[in-house]
Amino acid sequence: MRILLAFIVVFVCGFSSLVEAQNFTSVIVDAEKQTHVMLNEIAAIGSQAEVNTKGGKKQNLVSPRSIDAKGSLVMVKPQDWTSGFFPGVLWFLFDFTHKNEWKEQAQIFTSKLENEKWDTGTHDLGFMLYCSYGSGYRVTSDTAYRSVILQGARSLSKRFNPKIGCIKSWDFGKDKWQYPVIIDNMMNLEMLFAATRLSGDSSFYKIAVSHANNTMRNHFRSDFSSYHVVDYDTVSGKERKQMTFQGYSDASAWARGQGWALYGFTMCYRETHNPLYLKHAENIAAFILKNPTMPADKVPYWDFNAPGIPSEPRDVSAAAVIASALYELGSYSKNGKWYYKTADKIVESLTRKYRSVIGENKGFILTHSTGFKPAKSEIDVPLSYADYYYLEAIYRKLHLKKK
Repeated sequence: MRILLAFIVVFVCGFSSLVEAQNFTSVIVDAEKQTHVMLNEIAAIGSQAEVNTKGGKKQNLVSPRSIDAKGSLVMVKPQDWTSGFFPGVLWFLFDFTHKNEWKEQAQIFTSKLENEKWDTGTHDLGFMLYCSYGSGYRVTSDTAYRSVILQGARSLSKRFNPKIGCIKSWDFGKDKWQYPVIIDNMMNLEMLFAATRLSGDSSFYKIAVSHANNTMRNHFRSDFSSYHVVDYDTVSGKERKQMTFQGYSDASAWARGQGWALYGFTMCYRETHNPLYLKHAENIAAFILKNPTMPADKVPYWDFNAPGIPSEPRDVSAAAVIASALYELGSYSKNGKWYYKTADKIVESLTRKYRSVIGENKGFILTHSTGFKPAKSEIDVPLSYADYYYLEAIYRKLHLKKK
C-alpha cells in the first residue's frame, strides 16, 4: 500500500519525474479501469444489436472505434481498418500486468478478426492483423497467430503492382484516381517485414522495400512534409498527381499523415538498416518538431497548415503515433536525446491533459482526437488508435534502450 501511495504522489507532483523514473504504474492502473468500462459498454452493445438488427441477423460488430455525436459507442465490423487496435490495447495491458484476465480478453477479441487474413480488398491488413495478431504473437509466440500473420501478408501482397512498385491503397474513387497510394500504407509494411522473418520468404521483404522506396521518392516535398495521396498511372507506372483526402488541402501537411511517415520510415530502418531510411525519418522528425504551428504541449492541430490555428481541433492520435515513433527513432539516431525529450513531453501532455476521467468516454483512455475533419467526421472524440499508440509509446519508453 505504501508503494502504491508513493507512485500516486510521484504522479500528482510531476509527470516528468515519473517519465524519467520509467514508472507508469498509476497510468496503467487507470488504463485497466477504463478498459473494464469499455468491456461493459461492449457487452451492452452486443445485447442491443441482437434485439435491434433488422431481418433477424446479428450485427458482426467486433471492436470499438469511437463515440458518435449522440455520445454512443461506435463499434465496427472486422473489415474496418480500426478493428485491430482494441485487441492490441488488451495485449498491451496483459504485457504490462501479466494478468490472465487481459490475456483472455485479448484472445477473445483477436480471434474475431481471423477471417480477415483472406481479405485482399484492403491495404489495411497491417493495422487490422499486425496490431492484433502481431501483438499477440509478440507476447505469446502462439504458432496459430504466426499462421494468421503469414496468410495476412500473402493477401496484402496481392495488392502490389510491380510496374508501379507500390501496394494499392483504395479501390474506391475511380473518378478521382487510377492507383491511389496513401502515406498511411507505410504502417502496413511492418507485417510484410515480419512475414519474411517468420517464414524466410524474401518476397514480402522485397515488396515492402519497393513500396518504401517509391513512397520516399514521390510522397515528400522539399521540406520533408508528406502528401496524403499519390496517384499513379496504371499504364506507365509513373505518379500522376499528389493530393490529399483527409488533410486541409493538397499542399498542406495532415498531422496524422506526418506521424505515419515518421513511424513508417523509422520502422523500415529497423527492418533493413538502410541509412537512407534513417536519414529520411530524421528529416521528417525535423519538419514535425520544428514546425511553427506545433503547440507547446507537442500535441499537433489536425493539420499543420489548417487555416484557423490556434482555434483548430487537436489530434491526439497523431501525437501518440509521433511519440511512439520518436522513442524508437531515438534508439537509432544521433539526435536521440532530442527525440526522447520530445516523446517524453508528448506522453506527459497526453497523460496530464488528454486522458479521460475514469468512467467517462465509454472507456476510451484518451480524448480529443480528430479522424476526418474535411468530412466532418470524428472531430474532437476518442479514437481507438490513439489509445493503442499511447500504450505503445509507454511500452517503448519502458523497453527500448538508448544506443
